[in-house]
Amino acid sequence: METREIAGLLEKVRKENPLVHNITNVVVTNFTANGLLALGASPVMAYAYEEVAEMARMAGSLVINIGTLRSAVVESMIIAGKAANEQGVPVILDPVGAGATAYRTETARRLMEDLEISIIRGNAAEIANVAGEKWEIRGVDAVESNGDVIELAISAAEKLQTVVALTGKDDVITDGQSAYVVHNGHPILTKVTGTGCLLTSVIGAFTAVEKDLLKAATAAITTYGVAAELAAEKCADQGPGSFQIEFLNQLYRVNEQDILQKSSFKKGGNLI
Repeated sequence: METREIAGLLEKVRKENPLVHNITNVVVTNFTANGLLALGASPVMAYAYEEVAEMARMAGSLVINIGTLRSAVVESMIIAGKAANEQGVPVILDPVGAGATAYRTETARRLMEDLEISIIRGNAAEIANVAGEKWEIRGVDAVESNGDVIELAISAAEKLQTVVALTGKDDVITDGQSAYVVHNGHPILTKVTGTGCLLTSVIGAFTAVEKDLLKAATAAITTYGVAAELAAEKCADQGPGSFQIEFLNQLYRVNEQDILQKSSFKKGGNLI
């Protein structure tokens, strides 16, 4: 994958304006919708079991996020996911807080078992706990560990039979056979609630326009990281409130030149 391909996929998202169906958590709904709009996608937040199947069938992708769980919403996720699978619509799972409680872990694993998940995006602890590995988590945040995140991501992709996007200080995207490591982003992202959740939905937008899931996820994560760096250059010293607003601006403004200049990712250990 080349840097220009990433810029090309961003332009494709903006041109096609894909519908991204989000069944996400109540903390991030507004931020996620605004982020997708800024990027150039078309967000919809539909949760009612009476309509989720219909909405999922017409969407370019379905994003499922377990951040604020309720049994009724989980059932809507299952209904929507099965409808998306039947229609060939990619399904992206964000297992927020998997490992923090038994209910979260069991729900994430149930979704993996009942649905054909195209991509699972989470931090190291979330990915590890869904895959049956050990990694400490506090609340919904991974605890620092000396574990090898590349090895963890590859192992999880093999076990779960899906593309894994493991995000953190460095981001690892792998299907178990090939892997990319993305170095873009900024630490202040961790000071704004919902930046990980929005990233999952941005992956959904790229997946809606690119069938190669590994490329789609890598392009989404790189673009997102570059936009964060651009925003941080302007206002990181002002704090997370200013950054959040400027980040939306940069998702709207990020362009091919920015990506060519700032993108930093590796495949197979060689910088591309």
